[in-house]
Amino acid sequence: MKIDRLIGILSILLQKETVTAPALAKQFEVSRRTISRDIDALCQAGIPIITRQGTNGGISIMKNFRIDRTLLTKSEMKDILAGLRSLDSVNGTNRYGQLMEKLSAGSSDFMTGDQSVLINLSSWYKDTLAPKIELIRKAIDKCLFLEFQYYAPGGEGHRRIEPYYLIFCWSSWYIWGWCTQKENYRLFKLNRMDALILDEANTFEKRPAPYPDLSNERIFPGGIRVKALFDKECKWRLIEEFGSGCFEELQNGQLLFHADYTNKENLISWLLTFGEKAELLEPEFLREELGETIRKMSDLYTIDSKHGHDETAETKKYLSYRKGEHYGIRLQKGI
Repeated sequence: MKIDRLIGILSILLQKETVTAPALAKQFEVSRRTISRDIDALCQAGIPIITRQGTNGGISIMKNFRIDRTLLTKSEMKDILAGLRSLDSVNGTNRYGQLMEKLSAGSSDFMTGDQSVLINLSSWYKDTLAPKIELIRKAIDKCLFLEFQYYAPGGEGHRRIEPYYLIFCWSSWYIWGWCTQKENYRLFKLNRMDALILDEANTFEKRPAPYPDLSNERIFPGGIRVKALFDKECKWRLIEEFGSGCFEELQNGQLLFHADYTNKENLISWLLTFGEKAELLEPEFLREELGETIRKMSDLYTIDSKHGHDETAETKKYLSYRKGEHYGIRLQKGI
């Protein structure tokens, strides 16, 4: 990508007194004409680059500029490199790693090793996520409509959007774009998107798309005041997920948890992951709903349930196996 190459050329010029066009062309695997165009682009961006012909000639940056207006400190460059590595972890490629290798040749120590910040943005869904990200980046770069099937708590449906921003937030990837059905900007989670298609026959004219409001107050408005008791063994999870200020430790060792929650279904699902180590105290209406959910789950896992299961022949057959009525048959079949 051109922007990668421009950053690379600028970094080399900031670190070396002089470099030749053939050397840059070889390092970035492009023609000398391409390097000349890149130098022109950097000059147009306000970088005072000097070229000298002859035996000791080459390309350099005006000395006063290098001394008085250093673009990147050692710490800033380390941050940039950490960010580039993180992009490789998502894409499943070594594109940015190769860029760093080119930059590190003959450069100062901040380009080679000595990295204390390592960022890995990959996920369990890396195999399906990376192709989605590449497709979305293409749609954004070329102003192509993006169509997909979307699955949300409120239902599923087909969407067609003008994509504008690819966002990593709350440990997940999202796309922010103009939804043609809703005629407004919407935020879509990549893991809920399926069957992505680019409409390469039609392009859209870019809108002055605003940045999405990703504040916790906007996305997770709360509304459900939760109070619950947890066993002390759960302390690490509460701290990991909500921070150390989300509970107070009682004299008996139990943890009195208090927080705002947005979605009652998510709250019930989260509490169930603690099993018998958590008890919801408030709100009362959710305590009753959680109890009903637990009773229904108990019915599902009780073999001799008498709570009105509509047992099909297949279900009865399965339950009879569970009770051991077909034990002899299972032995004969080696099950």
